[in-house]
Amino acid sequence: MDIETMKQLIKKYEPGHATFVTRAAVAERYYRNETDILFRDKPKDKEKEESDNPLRNADNRIPRNFHGLIVNQKAAYAFTAPPLFDVGSTASNKRITEALGDEYAKNCMELCVNAANTSIGWVHYWQGDSGFEWAVVPSEQIIPVFDRSLKRRLIGVMRVYPDIDDTTGDNYTVYEYWTDAECQAFRRRTGDELELLTYYDMFMDPESGDMVADYRHDFGEVPFIPFYNNNIHTDDLRNIKPLIDVYDKVYSGFINDLDDIQELIFVLSGYGGQDLNEFLSDLKKYKAIKIESDEDGSVSTLNIEIPIEARNSVLEATRKAIFEQGQGFDPQPENFGNQSGEALKFMYSLLEMKTGLMETEFKLGFARLVRAICKSLGIQCGTIIQTWTRTCIKNDTEQAQICKDSVGIVSKKTILKAHPLVEDADAEIKQLEKEEKEAQEKADAYVGAFSAKGRETGSGTDSDDSGNGVPDRDTQVVRG
Repeated sequence: MDIETMKQLIKKYEPGHATFVTRAAVAERYYRNETDILFRDKPKDKEKEESDNPLRNADNRIPRNFHGLIVNQKAAYAFTAPPLFDVGSTASNKRITEALGDEYAKNCMELCVNAANTSIGWVHYWQGDSGFEWAVVPSEQIIPVFDRSLKRRLIGVMRVYPDIDDTTGDNYTVYEYWTDAECQAFRRRTGDELELLTYYDMFMDPESGDMVADYRHDFGEVPFIPFYNNNIHTDDLRNIKPLIDVYDKVYSGFINDLDDIQELIFVLSGYGGQDLNEFLSDLKKYKAIKIESDEDGSVSTLNIEIPIEARNSVLEATRKAIFEQGQGFDPQPENFGNQSGEALKFMYSLLEMKTGLMETEFKLGFARLVRAICKSLGIQCGTIIQTWTRTCIKNDTEQAQICKDSVGIVSKKTILKAHPLVEDADAEIKQLEKEEKEAQEKADAYVGAFSAKGRETGSGTDSDDSGNGVPDRDTQVVRG
């Protein structure tokens, strides 16, 4: 691709991507518990009101991390035990697991959080020195290019990220454009016009060892995989952001009132002392003060009345709405108890619904990733069976009883997959077979030891003249 074509692509896609980045930055800020309450300026009429009223001095801004809690709930619920893949061969499954690497579970969590905050997560894979490698790419760096077919096939990916030149120390914006056959790199100095875009020699030619701006691969497809958050491709903050802002505003205002009410203001009329220090000294020492009777002297205080019941009702209703709209699990202590398995499932119903929508989208992404691994390793890959495990509070006793009652009805592997104490059904089957083999060997050794002893002592069964076995002498036989 020449530079002019790349410039046209940047002009076409970068403005729309800027809106995506802005929205994603807000969601990620809320995920870190940096809500709008921390950055909001006071209205001018509010500042005027507080300047006229000396009781209004507190300015607490307390955020509540509801968005982070709900996102972490989904990530932990779906990926504490990451998905397992079965391509029909135990040996192939083991090679795929090795290719996914030790960071597989962490990458799954990161994908889920990225998708929840930005509506989409991205995985990039490549052929490294040690074989197949893959990593999660920040969603803000990816500008996808789809064709116009109904299936929206990915035909190109523009990866945009900042970089620093090691020689000059200048800041640059790097553009990588990936297709199904190659990647070309461009860059421009930060702040420069797009017309100053140049090629960027960032790849090493394996034959000559020179740095080049073009990298060719043989994956046969764009080596980037999208993982959508749900079926309508939206983030998890959109439905609950107004509710979180309301909760922060009401709660912070409540704390402000509590701070302000602790400061009583004395209103003095006809005070007979010399100054305020004398007033405070008399009040502390004598628990009394003197006032001029002929000047209608009096002492009163100003304080604030807090509508506690109304604010508690608003906070309670807002909290409930946040978890309903955010489809999360409200971890209120009063919701727990000696609950049955079905009751616990009902408490997770909204979270399960949201996670199920994400799972449907993520399955497509993981299938593409596994097929890319199989192609790299030369593994025949037909149907891919994905096993997803939820991590939640559950009644293990009920689950174990169900597994016990299912013996003889379903296969041993299916029972082991559902058993609460089993994490890897294949490993558990191997362990059971090993223990059965050891038990059989012990039994054989036990029987063999007694047989050898019988031959040495001559004990055992005696034979009659016809060769039939008869009981030994320790057995009494009554003959008729």
